[in-house]
Amino acid sequence: MLNTMAFAHSLATLSGAVYIVFYALAVVWRDAFRFLFNAQFFGADVAALLPQQLTYAGFVGTFIALIGFAWLSGFAWAWLYNRLAAS
Repeated sequence: MLNTMAFAHSLATLSGAVYIVFYALAVVWRDAFRFLFNAQFFGADVAALLPQQLTYAGFVGTFIALIGFAWLSGFAWAWLYNRLAAS
């Protein structure tokens, strides 16, 4: 059985950390960021769709939305796993 709260917290924390790492990489080494970001989509130039400048409000808003969605997804995932594993 999975602890639903622990799973949700860990997925939200990991998602937030990956977001911060990708943002730092985009600031420090833009070419590496484009390569890694596009590699997630099998080489399609998806990074070109991102805005060139990200405002502080956009960064924080995206960060909060990402963490919130990751937490809800993690909770639902663990809850569903526990229900199906009990059957």
